[in-house]
Amino acid sequence: MILCLFSLICLTGYAQLTSSHLPIVIINPERAITDDIRTPASMKIIYKGPGQINYLSDAEDSACLDYNGQIDIELRGSSSQTTPKKQYGFPTRLNDKGSKNNVRLLGMPKENDWILNGMTFDPALMRDYLCYNLSRQIGEYASRTVYCEVIISGEYKGLYLLQEKIKPDDNRVDIVKLEPAVTTYPDLTGGYITKADKTTGDDPVAWTLYSWTNTPVNYIHEWPEPYYVNQYQNSYIRSVFLDLTSKAQDKNYSLTDGVPSIIDIPSFIDYMIISELSSNADAYMFSTFFHKDRNGKLRAGPVWDCDLTFGNDLYFWGFDRSKTDIWQFSNKDNDGSRFWYDLYDNPLFRCYLAKRWNELTRPGQPLHIASLESLIDQTASLIGTAIDRDRQKWGATNSYQNEIDEIKSFLHSRITWITNQLGSSDQCNNVDVPPLVITKIMYHPDSTELFPESDEQEFVEIFNNSSDVIDLTGVYFRGTGFIYQCRDNAIINPYSTLTIAANSSVFKDRYGSLPNDEFTRHLSNKCQTLLLADGFGNIIDSVRYCDSIPWPDADGNGYYLKLNDPGTDNSMAENWMASAERIVTGHQEINSPLVELYPNPVADILHIHSQFRVESISINDIQGRIIVNLDIDSDQFEVDMKSFHSGTYIIRLISRNFTESRKIIKQ
Repeated sequence: MILCLFSLICLTGYAQLTSSHLPIVIINPERAITDDIRTPASMKIIYKGPGQINYLSDAEDSACLDYNGQIDIELRGSSSQTTPKKQYGFPTRLNDKGSKNNVRLLGMPKENDWILNGMTFDPALMRDYLCYNLSRQIGEYASRTVYCEVIISGEYKGLYLLQEKIKPDDNRVDIVKLEPAVTTYPDLTGGYITKADKTTGDDPVAWTLYSWTNTPVNYIHEWPEPYYVNQYQNSYIRSVFLDLTSKAQDKNYSLTDGVPSIIDIPSFIDYMIISELSSNADAYMFSTFFHKDRNGKLRAGPVWDCDLTFGNDLYFWGFDRSKTDIWQFSNKDNDGSRFWYDLYDNPLFRCYLAKRWNELTRPGQPLHIASLESLIDQTASLIGTAIDRDRQKWGATNSYQNEIDEIKSFLHSRITWITNQLGSSDQCNNVDVPPLVITKIMYHPDSTELFPESDEQEFVEIFNNSSDVIDLTGVYFRGTGFIYQCRDNAIINPYSTLTIAANSSVFKDRYGSLPNDEFTRHLSNKCQTLLLADGFGNIIDSVRYCDSIPWPDADGNGYYLKLNDPGTDNSMAENWMASAERIVTGHQEINSPLVELYPNPVADILHIHSQFRVESISINDIQGRIIVNLDIDSDQFEVDMKSFHSGTYIIRLISRNFTESRKIIKQ
């Protein structure tokens, strides 16, 4: 019996799709696909591997299937729903049709939320692909994408991008998944994914900001999902955007309370570069994502929805906005929130923007015109003959080669214009950075009966390789997945160390001394890049360690990575050793003027004054054991210590604006 799936009649006249050099996605929904209720469906992905031809007749051969299982599928998008070629979203499900199923699709990391992007408004069918790939090439996460051809209910639907949905995940937007029940600090500080966008469906607007021309810009919660965000979470993340708006408008670039203390400047610059290189008509106003990890800075991105770019727009609706000679953040159309304009309007920020642009457009770099043209040609070659089938299906009549040539021509003019506008970056070139060196990394401790939680024993050591006292204000670790920012006015003495740990109490119990501070999240047990930077993102030190050769074996065996000599290049694996030596932290107090504690030593009452409202405190003994936890919610308060035994204690104060640990002596 011949299945209808393979009948030429069932393919509605598109008999030419009997095979493809691209993966073939076959979806059979139980009912019509809508945008309000997900429809159960089965899905097969025929893919034999790179360089192989995939045949429809392979659908019953399990050896040829990259996926064979259940999904729930729905229409997605806003403007694209008005067009014949639809966009789709779907989670992969277990065979019970209810439980989500984390799977690898076409080589992408395991997850359960996926998108089929039809590139509806892009006649070249590559603009999203180009922007996402360029963003990853310059070091920022963007959705991974794989070209495929799609058949739904026996009908050929054309060329699509199977891609990752934006969501919190170690391999996607690498932030903590903030749970709906969280209402207190420090957990309240992350993670969030927020977007400036138009509303689709019934997603509510969380708050509204305004552009420099006073146009409203709506913000929507992406994570936590809109109907699960509580009032404390909404208030907190909104306050971060309001703070950015105020500080950017005031041109406050102080490391302690200005723009660098609020945002990860390199991520905002990279977002602007991809958006402006492509002249994205929707950027800043719509489909503009931000994310913030727990205790981390606000970051821009990932880039998204890049079809109205490189000179393309919704011409049939009378739009023509993607130009070579305008800034999309200040062309009086879809400018987005005012802080984008104010950031650019600051000479120091603009200098760093120019510096990054000039770096990325050098020969051999991703945004040099030769590199861009090569990527375009590679993408056209990858699409291959699938473009002819898609264009036949949807009635395209213009020259495809002309579409490619127009993108290249656009880029030539665009790069020249931006380069001339940005000019020199002399003001921020060759910035002096402190001689700080990452010298120890405990990334995968062993688990023992006494210390069963391996991750809680992690630590990183930073060494001051100079004879000067170094002010650590603004110093932080860039990127995602590992979060730490030095406290304001903290110092590190000459030839001394700063040790930061996952858990101070566990570190004290395991290694015999207190660390200087704690970091947030955990180190990767595989490979990870640690980027130590100043407040403007200038790299101080960079190490990419791995759990494999040539790196020494410090993988879950009780050893940590130790740099043999702080004067050597710590980016080279051969300069490290696996060590189990006793850790000596040289613990030094990191006091901040944000908090006053007196008297210290204390006999009875400890008085505490803070510049900011303190949410809670905890007091630990010197062994790290918790003696007391108190909710405070005040900037001036007292702690009765009459009943405490004489000795040394660590008091930890938690505020929205800071976390402070101090040593106190009870007489």
